[in-house]
Amino acid sequence: MDIEIHTDGVYSQEELIEKGKKLIANGDRRFLDAKIDAENMSIMLFTSGTTSKSKVVALSHKNICSNLMDIASVLDINEQDTLLSILPVHHVFECTVGFLLSLYKGSKRTFCDGLRHIVENINEYQVSVMACVPSIYERIFMMIRKQLEKQGKLKEILEKEEKYKNSSMEEKKEAFKEIHEMLGGKIKLFISGAAALDPVIEEKYRLLGLNLVQGYGLTETSPVVGVGSNKYYRTGSIGKAVPSVEVKIQDENNEGVGELLVKGPSVMLEYYGNKKATNEAIKDGWFHTGDLARIDKDGYIFICGRKKSVIVLKNGKNIFPEEMENLVNKIEGVKEAFIFGKRQSSDKDDIKINVKIVYDKELVKDTYKVVSEDEIYKVLSNKVKEINQTMPKYKAIRGILLTEEPLIKTTTNKIKRQENLDVIEKSKN
Repeated sequence: MDIEIHTDGVYSQEELIEKGKKLIANGDRRFLDAKIDAENMSIMLFTSGTTSKSKVVALSHKNICSNLMDIASVLDINEQDTLLSILPVHHVFECTVGFLLSLYKGSKRTFCDGLRHIVENINEYQVSVMACVPSIYERIFMMIRKQLEKQGKLKEILEKEEKYKNSSMEEKKEAFKEIHEMLGGKIKLFISGAAALDPVIEEKYRLLGLNLVQGYGLTETSPVVGVGSNKYYRTGSIGKAVPSVEVKIQDENNEGVGELLVKGPSVMLEYYGNKKATNEAIKDGWFHTGDLARIDKDGYIFICGRKKSVIVLKNGKNIFPEEMENLVNKIEGVKEAFIFGKRQSSDKDDIKINVKIVYDKELVKDTYKVVSEDEIYKVLSNKVKEINQTMPKYKAIRGILLTEEPLIKTTTNKIKRQENLDVIEKSKN
């Protein structure tokens, strides 16, 4: 990919290296003797702005490097590994966990040719470690399943899953060798981040001997707060806090759920140029994440949802949209779902749960043998009613909107809640 000679002021890597060697040979030591203030702002990144206006996060060398060393001490990654980059490098998760970690550990970094080519790239580049968003892992899982169906091997694999469910990961890896070969045969660790991973998908991977764990972080924490590993993981958890980071729960309810607070050298310097927002977010050295979580007796952290996203009902019960969206997303033919509260009367506290469903029309027609819009609505409505039967009455979904238009999301596939709510409100007028 490197150009042979510079054009329009763009230099090749080889040219830059030669230029640097000449400067040093001529006594120019500006780069070698440069003084780095680890405490000063060295990088500016924007938050994703899923529930409010995006803010500018100021990070230092110390922020990034402390987090880098923490991640390296937890994850088993070395110079023999090959990582696949999928997310944009300007995203702090990809920048730290992907780009900088591979440099720090001396591992190889490869770049994805596009979402349609992920499995192909995993094979081609002999990828051993990958960090990505849940939707990618769901897509890979469905591709594997379809391939097994095409080969007539799905029933055999499902029987094997039951047989080896209590075996070690190494035994499972050997038992499901053909599936590992579909993914290049080198996979050591899959890390899911940026959004909640369906625990069912997580379990399915592990049944096949594929180590899929969750990680969690924020731009403001450089970014990793907690991450699972091959050795330490718990289904549904984002792992334990990394070594130099402290975590605690504030204002926890009877179920132990409250706001997750984080303290440590990886916490940002400030929201650049926004003292008010900085003071609201960092109090007594503790960064208020805005995420609701619980921590079990062994220190494993479970994220429950965004504090700002929680829907509070008239009876005081809390609804976590992400939890219910995962259930709706499992319906065959549903691409994605968005749970929101809708006022039922002039009483502002009289709120009922509604869902906006993005569906695949052709898949729904083929799966349920329906044709008209009314039939499609009826069949998906019945599927939602089945979900309602599995939940307490206060959580029941009372209204459904259907669309083929995708939800508004960030570059890392997070749902932009306020913008999607605005679209729903506009559609009423």
